[in-house]
Formats: sequence, C-alpha cells, structure tokens
Amino acid sequence: MNDEHFWIWTEMIRSLGMDLTRSKVLDFGCNQGGFLRLLFDMNPFAEGVGIDIARDAVARAEAIKGDRPITYLASANIGESGEAFDAVFSHEVIYLIEDLREHATDVARVLKPGCSYFAVTCCLKENPNWSRWRGRIKSFSKLPVPDHGVCEIADAFRMSGFDVSVSRFLADAFIPLPAPNDYFMNDLDTLEIYSRWKLMFKMTLPD
Repeated sequence: MNDEHFWIWTEMIRSLGMDLTRSKVLDFGCNQGGFLRLLFDMNPFAEGVGIDIARDAVARAEAIKGDRPITYLASANIGESGEAFDAVFSHEVIYLIEDLREHATDVARVLKPGCSYFAVTCCLKENPNWSRWRGRIKSFSKLPVPDHGVCEIADAFRMSGFDVSVSRFLADAFIPLPAPNDYFMNDLDTLEIYSRWKLMFKMTLPD
C-alpha cells in the first residue's frame, strides 16, 4: 500500500485500543478503501462498509478488497450504508461537511448506543495554515469548503446527544518529513501541524 495517508491511518488504528473482532464498522468518505483494508489487516472486524460519493474510487476499492469482509458503496447518504454500526470512522472528511448538526444526526441514526464515531482532521480554522490551505482546496474542490473549528464540531455533536472528546493522537508519533510543499513550508511546520492540529474527535452515543 503506497497511500500517503498510510502512516496516519496506522497511528489512528493503534490509538483506538479496541477489539473489533465482532464489530461492524463504517468508513465515511472511504475513497479507494485503503483505511478499511488496513484496519482489517491490523485489527480484524466482522463486517465493514465504506461509503463515498466518488464512483470510480468506490469501484476501485471494491475491486482490490480481496477476501476481506468489506462492502463499498457509492453514495453521499450515510443512511444507505446500513445501521447498527459498532464504530464509524472518517479521515479528512468532516471539514467538508457544511451542516455538522445534520451530519451528527445522520451518524446517530446508524451508530449503536454506547459506540463511537472517530473523525480525524487537521483542516480546522485554529490551524495556522488553514487560511492558506482553504484557498488552495477551494480552487479544486467540487464541494464548498466551510470554515469549521474545534468548537463548531464539538457543539454540533453535543447538541445531537453525543459525548465528545478529542486527542492529539500524533503528538508522540514519528512524523515523516518530506520536502517542503504547497501545504507545509518546512520541517518544523510539518512537525507542528501534525503533532498539534491533527486531531481525532471521539463522539460517543450514550447507552
């Protein structure tokens, strides 16, 4: 697997501390399905569903899943993925969702009581690079690019009945330092943004 997000997904999975053996899991915004494949290989689950609006990406995910118990769906409607999930995941998706309260309500419909939605992003207005990133993302994104921050995300889920917590889950990780690029100006910038602003929100639906 050569996906640039591989190391981040690995740290996400390591930080979960969950046994998924009997679990049904959902990846919202799965793209080509790499996260669910890696999750199953590191922490096998009973059933997985990946959902994404990009039909070509979903077709690719379905073609390369092997014999893993995963189904990939092309849809923007999280409700089409099924229900009674033991865990829901998203990576760099929540920042593109305009109506966070609606998203929280949708997640609550498919998640079992007592279970959690893990949403990872560093595209937050508190991130000092965000204003520059946002302009760049808006130049190629087919979707609007909202301007959410930590409080907006937390408030939307609290108002929908979730208990909310958050982790700087890469703070102690070894962070790759590629050459400076359009997103990271130098090595220290890369280290600071990933260790401080790559956050994993844990939204738990009470029993």
